Amino acid sequence: MRNYTREDIFEMIEEEDIGFIRLQFTDIWGMMKNVAITPGQLQKALEKGCMFDGAAIEGFAKIEESDMYLFPDIRTFEIFPWRPQQGKVARLICDVHRPDGHHYESDPRNILKCAIQKAAEEGYTLNVGPECEFFLFHTDEDGMPTTLTHEKAGYFDMGPLDLGENARRDIVLTLEDMGFEVEASHHEGAPAQHEVDFKYDDALTTADNIMTFKLVVKMIAKRHGLHATFMPKPKAGVNGSGMHINMSLSKNGKNIFQDPEDKNGLSREAYYFIGGLLKHMKAITCLTNPTVNSYKRFVPGYEAPVYIAWSMQNRSPLIRIPAVDGEETRIELRSPDATANPYLALAVLLEAGMDGIRNQIMPPESVDLNIFEMSEEERQALGLEKLPMTLAEAVDELEKDELICKVLGEDLSTKLIESYREKYREYQQQITQWEIDQYLHKM
Repeated sequence: MRNYTREDIFEMIEEEDIGFIRLQFTDIWGMMKNVAITPGQLQKALEKGCMFDGAAIEGFAKIEESDMYLFPDIRTFEIFPWRPQQGKVARLICDVHRPDGHHYESDPRNILKCAIQKAAEEGYTLNVGPECEFFLFHTDEDGMPTTLTHEKAGYFDMGPLDLGENARRDIVLTLEDMGFEVEASHHEGAPAQHEVDFKYDDALTTADNIMTFKLVVKMIAKRHGLHATFMPKPKAGVNGSGMHINMSLSKNGKNIFQDPEDKNGLSREAYYFIGGLLKHMKAITCLTNPTVNSYKRFVPGYEAPVYIAWSMQNRSPLIRIPAVDGEETRIELRSPDATANPYLALAVLLEAGMDGIRNQIMPPESVDLNIFEMSEEERQALGLEKLPMTLAEAVDELEKDELICKVLGEDLSTKLIESYREKYREYQQQITQWEIDQYLHKM
């Protein structure tokens, strides 16, 4: 975020010939929504908010209490580089308020802000760096997405094998035009799969950036005649797409996860934070992996973590500690995917980690062997538990976890639990092509 004033915003609007301003917000499912206003309406939106029908946003409000207001956060002002050079389009990310001026309690951005404020009152700031993976597929003659690709490239391959190289380059350049500091970009393990990593920041800025990142990726892919998808497992037989989340806590500007005297270089707070994450991970999975398709990524053999464990450097457990030290000491959570609502995911991760610190929850011993290659007896001897393997299992775990439900609030947790169960019921009722191919001609 940038330290803009209102005067700065109006000056940029005039100097850059801004024709429209999109007021963006995120619904409870993690989908970006927006309404466009002209510069002449911005002063009113800043002072009184921009009214919209909350009942028309799934999961937001009942029809009898539908009036809601968008209040722009001026620190999020950005100009879209891909729009026309005359009558440019800018955006502001908004918080959702009720008519009485109070924050809407189920606004995902507000839930994260509350978690951040609670940690700040104890002196802590969460810093987050995401690693976002996605696929670039062809579109058909009508411009509709497919799962087709001509390329055969793999991890770290380059052109001419990497046919998405130009699109990925333009994605990075566009992100940099919008103020992102991109640390790395490369082809991932599956054909047509890519990853772009941007610099860590505080939790709220990172959640805003994830939403912006997904929009940029989709817009630039479309300009290249491609479809970008963050669907976790769009194709069988290849790796799925995750969104690894790197986290550290700072206090008085210093990373408190580091301790050079410890054999692993970790502080007591780091161990406690890991302990809190592991304690609540089954419930958290419902928020970090919120779709039916998310759980198909957890099929063994494709690198996604399945077992609730942690390790130094070993990539098979759920949490690993990358081989860095000092101010770069961090915890990498490897299970989330980019269908997660980033505001809700970071809110529950922060609160779970803080629960570990507040209650001094030590994690079990690290598992420094390849868990995937262990026998089931060896895993049982270590007491290793699995993540939920279906959305239905994850919902049951969420409902049982009082802390995570409290972070979300009664209204939102109830809505999410009911909706996830309904989506899973709909999924169970589908007849797949695999079933037709397997049984129709035989039975």
